[in-house]
Amino acid sequence: MSNETEPDATAVPQSAGTGEYNGAQALISTLVEAGVQVCFANPGTSEMHFVAALDSVPAMRGVLALFEGVVTGAADGYARMAGKPAATLLHLGPGLGNGLANLHNARRAHTPIVNIVGDHATYHKKYDAPLESDIDSLAGTVSGWVRRSGTVAEVATDAADAVAAASGPPGRIATLILPADASWSAGGTPAAPVAPKARQTVADTVCADVAKVLGSGEPTVLLIGGLATHEEGLRAASRIATATGAKVFAETFPARIRRGAGLPAVERLGYLAEQVGYQLTGVRHIILAGARSPVSFFAYPGKPSDLVPEGAQVHTLANDTTEDPTAALIALADLVAEQVEPVLAPASRPALPTGPLTARNWVDVVGALLPENAIIADEANTSGLLLPTATAGAPAHDVLTLTGGAIGYGLPVATGAAIACPDRPVLCLQADGSAMYTLSALWTHARENLNITTIILANAAYAILRMELQRVGASAGGPKAADLLDLSRPNLDFVSLANGMGVPGSRATTAEELATLLTTALAEPGPHLIEAVVPSLL
Repeated sequence: MSNETEPDATAVPQSAGTGEYNGAQALISTLVEAGVQVCFANPGTSEMHFVAALDSVPAMRGVLALFEGVVTGAADGYARMAGKPAATLLHLGPGLGNGLANLHNARRAHTPIVNIVGDHATYHKKYDAPLESDIDSLAGTVSGWVRRSGTVAEVATDAADAVAAASGPPGRIATLILPADASWSAGGTPAAPVAPKARQTVADTVCADVAKVLGSGEPTVLLIGGLATHEEGLRAASRIATATGAKVFAETFPARIRRGAGLPAVERLGYLAEQVGYQLTGVRHIILAGARSPVSFFAYPGKPSDLVPEGAQVHTLANDTTEDPTAALIALADLVAEQVEPVLAPASRPALPTGPLTARNWVDVVGALLPENAIIADEANTSGLLLPTATAGAPAHDVLTLTGGAIGYGLPVATGAAIACPDRPVLCLQADGSAMYTLSALWTHARENLNITTIILANAAYAILRMELQRVGASAGGPKAADLLDLSRPNLDFVSLANGMGVPGSRATTAEELATLLTTALAEPGPHLIEAVVPSLL
């Protein structure tokens, strides 16, 4: 063993009031100056100086979550709504590993996140302590930018670069690995913000070429994604469709889509390959604006992975990484639809249903009662197949969807959205099976008194996997196969689980009960949970 003298952490100044910063204080000050003012955290020993530094930089809000998948999902939801990154604070490689699923969803959503991952002190790593791991490789699986600070002098500059990397197009996860001694050592200096790269403007010639395609008279689809599913992009796409006869679809799982009364009604591309095949029947051209060419979510025996119809051509108006799809759509609309107005959805609501809850009528309760300017975090999965129809004419709202397909995203994303938009009601529509992945988010809902109403769609099954068992060509199976897709024995009691974490819980088995409970929950501040017992649609 080495006899070298190791640094003394207790000698580090704990306050920036003296004008001297340690690495953690310089890091947090730099983040705040760059506009990152919320940090979702689940810290450990290596991050304690970051935790202590929060008291010396009061502009940074720290939000504790009890599991790293909630931390990363909350950062995703915050940035989707705020339009700027939050930070995360994760403990070493295992903490990062626990957060990877929702970082995967965030990567697919092009969400800007600044990941701060603590590591052992530089001199300690050679001892291969029990929590030692290859953080750099783990981070690389989901990050568009990874850097390890070597010394305290580098920390603030690295942080400024991380914010710029996260914020530049298309929006990415920037992971900064922070050794404990770089955090606790004195001599840090806050760094000035670094301007992120701007999105590129699509060339006029590209718009002109796409205009020719639209003028060909052949059946054409305009597929929009990314920022193009916000209001300006939707309006431009509707103008184009109205003038040319093209049909507009949004990508299957948009990071954030604006919809409801007074907005263009844009159908999303289907989840199942058969649905997409129907939607694209006879299409000769697909124009991409911030979206990727459609592919099947999974491979299925004997079925194509590429969902572009045979003989159809794919044209890119604006790519989904570096270009501005909204500006491109507006420029294209000015070419082909100069005097044309978008077609907007009229205000309409379904009548409140009656009788036992079903997968067909619970969505009508939501459509009838959805408040103005709500945010829906949608992980209803199979129970929510009819939700878009029921809410098409509801007051204008935003919907956040499961971009990367890694379940357990709904409750955490709702957490971040509520913190980003405290004056807007958040409705988390959450399937029961995937709720259990990150159920501890409810504790953060209660602790932060977030205005989130969660509806748990309780069908006591992994219903989508029952369908997939058939679709992949597997045997229908016997009792052992059925048992792996069943959530009973024992039944989950979400009312008790919610109450145990400080969130008022209730249960609805009829449409009338759901309407009464939802009305009450939306009228009262703070979090609520309603367990809606809804038989499976499949």
